[in-house]
Amino acid sequence: MNKSQKHNQKRPGCAPLPGNNRPRAGFPFLRFLTLVYLPILAVWLIAMAMGDRWALFLPNYFMSLVMAAGSFIAGSTSMGGGAVAFPVMTLVFDISPSVARDFSLMVQSVGMMAASAAIVIMGVRVEKKALPWAGAGGLLGLLLGYEVLFPLLAPAVVKTLFASVVFSFGLMLWWINRHANRFRVTAIRRFDSVVRLELFLTGLAGGMVSGILGSGVDIVVFSVLVLRFGICEKVATPTSVILMGTNALAGMLWGMGTGALAPEAWGYWWVCVPVVAFGAPFGAWCMGHWQRLHIVWFICALIVLQYAGTLLIVPQTPMLLAGNVFVIAASLLLFRLFHQAYKAHRTGFGGTRRRPGG
Repeated sequence: MNKSQKHNQKRPGCAPLPGNNRPRAGFPFLRFLTLVYLPILAVWLIAMAMGDRWALFLPNYFMSLVMAAGSFIAGSTSMGGGAVAFPVMTLVFDISPSVARDFSLMVQSVGMMAASAAIVIMGVRVEKKALPWAGAGGLLGLLLGYEVLFPLLAPAVVKTLFASVVFSFGLMLWWINRHANRFRVTAIRRFDSVVRLELFLTGLAGGMVSGILGSGVDIVVFSVLVLRFGICEKVATPTSVILMGTNALAGMLWGMGTGALAPEAWGYWWVCVPVVAFGAPFGAWCMGHWQRLHIVWFICALIVLQYAGTLLIVPQTPMLLAGNVFVIAASLLLFRLFHQAYKAHRTGFGGTRRRPGG
């Protein structure tokens, strides 16, 4: 028995899993172009030409620039492209939250799905067992948020809610990463009915946020994977990317089927398709090569900027401020409970322990 085997025997729940979490050497650029980007580009070019939509670039070009950055962030972090599109559209350009929500779902259905394809092509490890359960909950939650909850909320409330939820996530991420050598695993090994229910309910909550804000299932599921199950960020991030991509695609198809998608969102979407189809997979490739803590601090910096911008731009009434404080406090309490539950039962969740900073 070698030293590695003895080490894993001493640590319950740390048995090595097959494969590794490193992407294959280099980015299979030719395969990505052939299988993913060129087919998307070809369909887009045909649709643009047949519909004579080239003039859409004149009034909407600014969204192409926004999503060049947004799609990279979407592929490289647990924050979807909607986490960039929604605040920029509603706070900077004063676009209606309903249009921003629809556009966020539409653009992520292209960018995040392209990033998901890149993740599969590169062989990046994801928590596959979590995908169907969190995905099913996310689909149901999306429909509830889209059809039931969103119409009940005022635009200022939606903007502040988004900022508060994401800021709480950033605080949580900073707090658990104060110590670089914390215990982390790469998979959930004890996958019983309780874990399945937890993931379904997590997806349900995240889907409702996505139905209101255009993104959210990725952040919520990422938080639970990291806090509740101790999954390493380099595994939780691509898992959340795939979930957000499928959730956004379902949201777009639902909106198209019911005729609920805002007509203005289409103009923004057409000029962003070729940008996000490349930017999100490029971000996914970068994510596979960055150190774990680099991803964490990058996310935290973006969140602080976004939250500060929201407080400065959206007029804060006493009711909004109170709601802001409540959402942050409730989110932090929930995140804390998740983390305490993981620490109490972490030997049962298993997986390979990650080395510090990796």
